[in-house]
This record gives sequence, C-alpha cells and structure tokens, in this order.
Amino acid sequence: ALILSCTAQQTAFMALSSSSAISHHSFSLFATAHSSLVPPASHRTAAAPVEAAPLRERRASSLINVPATLSSLLHLHLERKPDHRSVGLPPPAVGRNTPTFSPKEDISSLFPEIHGHADWSPLLNPLHPWLRREIIKYGEFAQATYDAFDFNPVSEFCGSCLYGHHRLLDKLGLARNGYRVSKYVYAMSHVELPRWLERSLHADAWSTESNWMGYVAVSDDAESRRIGCRDIVVAWRGTIAPTEWFQDVQGKLEPLGDAHADVKVEHGFLGVYTSKSDGTSYNKTSASEQVMEEVKRLVSHYRQRGEEVSLTIAGHSLGGALALLNAYEAASTIPDLPISVISFGGPRVGNVAFGEKLKEMNVKVLRVVVKQDMVPKMPGILLNEGLKRFEHVTGTLEWVYTHVGLELGLDIRSSPYLKHGLDVAGFHNLETYLHLVDGFLTSDKEFRGNARRDVALVNKASGMLRDELHIPPCWAQMANKGMVCNAYGRWVKPAREPEDIPSPHREEAQL
Repeated sequence: ALILSCTAQQTAFMALSSSSAISHHSFSLFATAHSSLVPPASHRTAAAPVEAAPLRERRASSLINVPATLSSLLHLHLERKPDHRSVGLPPPAVGRNTPTFSPKEDISSLFPEIHGHADWSPLLNPLHPWLRREIIKYGEFAQATYDAFDFNPVSEFCGSCLYGHHRLLDKLGLARNGYRVSKYVYAMSHVELPRWLERSLHADAWSTESNWMGYVAVSDDAESRRIGCRDIVVAWRGTIAPTEWFQDVQGKLEPLGDAHADVKVEHGFLGVYTSKSDGTSYNKTSASEQVMEEVKRLVSHYRQRGEEVSLTIAGHSLGGALALLNAYEAASTIPDLPISVISFGGPRVGNVAFGEKLKEMNVKVLRVVVKQDMVPKMPGILLNEGLKRFEHVTGTLEWVYTHVGLELGLDIRSSPYLKHGLDVAGFHNLETYLHLVDGFLTSDKEFRGNARRDVALVNKASGMLRDELHIPPCWAQMANKGMVCNAYGRWVKPAREPEDIPSPHREEAQL
C-alpha cells in the first residue's frame, strides 16, 4: 500500500509535468524537482511551429487526456484552455497612489479568537477583516524567508540570509508590523536525504552544510498592546531549489521519539528539523534546538515581566511542515503556552496520533490551502484521513497521513486577476496565496473589490497574472545578476555590509 501511494504521487506529478507548460521557478516546491520528474532545460524542445498544431490536435484526439483525468481525480478544477476569457478585468478598487495596507486597529478585544486560542471557526466564513490582516501579516513573515534568501550559486554566501537579523524586516518593508528579529535558524541536510539545500560554488563558501531556514521575532510594546499579548513569531522557509527532497516523501513514517512511539511523522521532514553535526559551524545544534532555545528564553523573559505571551508559527510548503513539528515540540516542553500555527500550502506531516496529540495539547492550526495546489495533497494522495471512515473495519491505521486543524480553502478561480490554466508552480506560490486571502470574503462570494494588497506581487516569482495587466512574470530579479561596476570600470560582485555577513560567533554573542 505504501509503495502504491508513492507511485501514485510520482506518476501524477510526472504526468502533469510532461503534459503541460509548467512555470519553472526557484520559489516553488515542485518547479525544480528531481530530474526524472522535470527534464533539464537542455533536454526540453523548443515550442513547435504553428503549422504543426493540426497534427498535434489529431494525435491528441486519440489519446487519453492525462492532465484532465488527473485534475478530476485530484479536484484541481482546471480550465482546458488557459485564460481565454472574454470577461474584462474589474476596475481597480483603489488607486495606484493609495497605500497597500489598511491603518492598524486595536484588535486586543478579540485576542483569543484572532490568535486561535478560542476557535477560528466563527471568523472564517465570512472572513473577519481583522483575522484577514493577521493571516497576511504572518504570511508576509513567511514570505520574508524567500525574499531575503541568497540563492545565487556563484555567491560565497549562497544559502544564507542577505541581511543581518537587525536589518531583515526593515529591508523588506515589514518594520511597520512592529516586530524585531531576535535569532536566525539554520538547518542542514540529513544524512539519509538527497542533497536539497542550496550550496555555493565558491571555494570560500560561508558554509557547505547549512542553509538559513528561518527566524524568531517578537512583537514590540506597541504591537503587543494592539494585539493583546507579547507575540513570539517563528517563520520557517520552504524549499527553494533544487527540491530533490520530494523523492524522499514516499510515505515513510517515523516515530517521534521513544516517549511518543505511537506518534509518527514523515521522516524527511523530521530529518530537516533535527539534523546536526559537530563538523559544521551553524548546525552543531539542530534547527529544533536553535529555535526552542530562543523561544524558551523569550517566554521566560516576558513572563518574568508579568506579560501574557503567545507563540505563532508560520510557514509555507516545507516550512508549514516544520511549523507543525515546531509547535508539537513547543507544546510538549513549555507549559500553558498558547500556540497557534498559520501554514500556507503545507503538506501532510504525520499520522492520526500526531494530529490527535496536537489537539490534546491545545495547539491551534489554521491551514490556508489553494484548492488547485497539489502540495497539500502530499504525501498520502490515496492513503490519507479519508480512510478514517473505514476504521470500524480496519482499526486505527498508524501509517495513514492526516491533516491537522481548520482549513481556509481558497480557489484560483475566485480572482479575476489570475490565469486559470495549469500552472503547478503558480498554484503553490506563496504570493498567490496572499493575494487570494486578501480578496477572500466567503466561500460563495466573489473576490472583494476593495482588496488593497498590490496585485503585482503575484508575479514576483510566477506568471499567474492575466496578460491584460501587463505585469511581467518573475519580475523580482537581482539587477545585473548581482554584479556591479566598480570605480575602475570593472564588473565585480559587491561586498556585503559587515553586519550582513553570516557569523556563528556574532549570533551567539547577541543572544
């Protein structure tokens, strides 16, 4: 059964990859998956001339439409032809010279509900505007882990954060949220995993084993008063490229320690979260140990001051999986700490016992899911929580994957600005998620007309926007691929500011 699950997942993805024009970009979980799934650029053929179209159509008429069949199986709800709609774009609800965010409001009166400590359900459908803004806030914290990641392989700092932690949120325009970063978190590839981390080709690389995986931040006094508590945030990065770790997500569940023998999680996710090595500078301790040391320090510090403290963990894609593992550990080790998880496009992580234990420990999970995104259906496309209805016959199935928490379901078709053709990478893109959250009212209403978030951000790392908007795809690029002209007229790689250069000794000294 486990082999069948793995084969079905890989077959589905291979069929989709080979039968459609998938947008390949480094910010997607699947866009640069294993070479057996997506052919390298050197082996892909150029687009066929227009004259060949009738021949292709005749051949296609005699073949099974694999993408359509799979989309029906997986409920992707795709159109046959991408973006040939006659309906015009709606007029913009706000002018170009207006802010992209609303004025801050005091939401402390709804603190338990907004942060999920009571129950999100009454605020989801219709989506309460205060909750919408908080979801977007945490989504932007997760997006920062992509925007500030150095994925240039010719940089000696490839795999690190572009900025020192004191400058991160300010450089990305997120300082207005009222948080300060207190610690960076690094992860390394587990010995049993394929190499998936970004590595520099430079001989003097900052690290050959570790990647920047996220950060811990805490709300300042003003933001804490506004939301009703001192909020500690952990933001986890998803995979960028290459993403060979996908081939390891094949249904292998692993017990979560001796004390939790019945609780099992996908062993590749657990490896990323817990791997460490004495031979590395940044992962002498694991990502788990790094983040928990800082969370415990902050909780102790603010509780001694008599403040109410909460922990919010955000992540996209693989980051959503790490967020759940992080939440489980925090709930197991820090008594009476309100913990909530906001995940975007997160995969399944563990078995039924894992989900039930999170509920028992009162961890609140809000899963933001785009219906057309394949990642939340992984792992366990076939062997998932849907089999629970057969438990009266089979008994408890310890090897079945299950999702945890409440779901905020989004639909690509709800936005008048997005293309509706098949774009596996675009469906999974975090900026696509944030755009859909910003426009969501209820599950049966149209995209809200007064959405403020800049729609151009959708195409930052994808090509999901309709052509009529005239926004170029994947426009967020380094000028001149990071090269600058020096005083002598020579093109060179610029030196980083001293505080932006990774240093394990400096980070330990700043704790």
